[in-house]
Amino acid sequence: MGYFKRYTHLAPLAFLRFAFGALMFAALLRSLINGWVYELYIQPSFHFSFYSFEWVTPLGEWTYALWGVAMLSALLVCVGYLYRLSIIVFTLAFTYIELMDVAYYLNHYYFVSVLGIALCWLPAAHYGSVDAWLGRAKSADEMPRWVVDLPKVLVSFLYLFAGLAKMNSDWLIEAQPLKMWLPSRYDLPILGGLVDEPWLPYAFAWFGMIYDSTIWIFLWWKRTRKFAYITVIIFHTLTAIFFPAIGVFPFVMIVITLSFFDAPWQRLLGKIWPSAPRKYHEYRSWNPPLAKLILPAFVAWQFFFPMRSQLYPDELFWTEEGFRFSWRVMLMEKSGATEFKVVDGKTGEYDWVNPSSYLNRTQEKQMSFQPDLILQFAHFLGNKYRQAGMQNPEVYVRSAVSLNARESQPIIDESVNLMSVKDGWGHKEWITEWNDEISGW
Repeated sequence: MGYFKRYTHLAPLAFLRFAFGALMFAALLRSLINGWVYELYIQPSFHFSFYSFEWVTPLGEWTYALWGVAMLSALLVCVGYLYRLSIIVFTLAFTYIELMDVAYYLNHYYFVSVLGIALCWLPAAHYGSVDAWLGRAKSADEMPRWVVDLPKVLVSFLYLFAGLAKMNSDWLIEAQPLKMWLPSRYDLPILGGLVDEPWLPYAFAWFGMIYDSTIWIFLWWKRTRKFAYITVIIFHTLTAIFFPAIGVFPFVMIVITLSFFDAPWQRLLGKIWPSAPRKYHEYRSWNPPLAKLILPAFVAWQFFFPMRSQLYPDELFWTEEGFRFSWRVMLMEKSGATEFKVVDGKTGEYDWVNPSSYLNRTQEKQMSFQPDLILQFAHFLGNKYRQAGMQNPEVYVRSAVSLNARESQPIIDESVNLMSVKDGWGHKEWITEWNDEISGW
């Protein structure tokens, strides 16, 4: 219990708030400028829902307003003005954006929501913020150590589970999918000449596993922290160069990981926005009982929830049961093709439907190999035909899915009427059995 009685300077948490807000504003602005709001959320006629969050849907042209709210609140989080309201609004707005379509799911979107939820409960605006400068929040130089350490724990979970996920036979023994991905980067200056070297995918695979599994330990240890951070810069810079499709995530990790340091330069925020007069200074008195109840439960959830995939019986990469929200980053190359057959159960007449008639390229690509998305789209087609007058529509899928360069096989049997299948948290027995095996976590 001695740890929970220790105190430390609040500057690292204030810096995290500042960096988090600035990065999120930049990321949202980038997507707006590139036209992705319209392309991904407004233009498509159909969107895939997360199970139990079917009520979260794009807002049409109002999606731009939602984007604006998220950007403005991110900027206010950055400077620490109306902080508590701003971080709550940002977290709700960003999480809503994330939940609007499963096809665009990325681990770093989830991490933003996780970190945002934690920051809703932490006193990140009590130092180096406009609120502290104006006296809206009681300023403080020190806080309980666990308050500053909690975001580091969340970052550590991300690295830990990403490392465990790489401890599988495809990644370490076959160097897949890196063996497929790296040759496509032949156009890179200097590094492009190495991509055909047979040892390179194995070097990347083993280094990636060791890095993710251990880097968080060396970041916690003061003696190795500086060296560890140099490897953070190298690792994530190489990731950004070789895999640009991952977006801003490498840069987010490079900046957010700075919160492990307790450095004098972090206290510059206290000079930019100095504290209000002493009568507003609360020193170490921050001790809200609700936060002390909520945050430990939240941290425990973040530790156990990624392990849920171990409860399902079949190959994780094939069924993807428990795959999302478990920090399995860039572990597989899965591709597929699907065609849907809508049958009138009364007359036997049928239509073949091409998904591209309703989905954009990203949606169709992701749907073609994810069973739950195939099921959602099948129900969408069945309901559409029912509304058009078909009394008893049945929907079947013809699929061919390849995992890490293996031969394609159907992921759902063509004889299964998907209109009679419902999604849920349990094991999806309607997914075909995979004809291979991947050993490991």
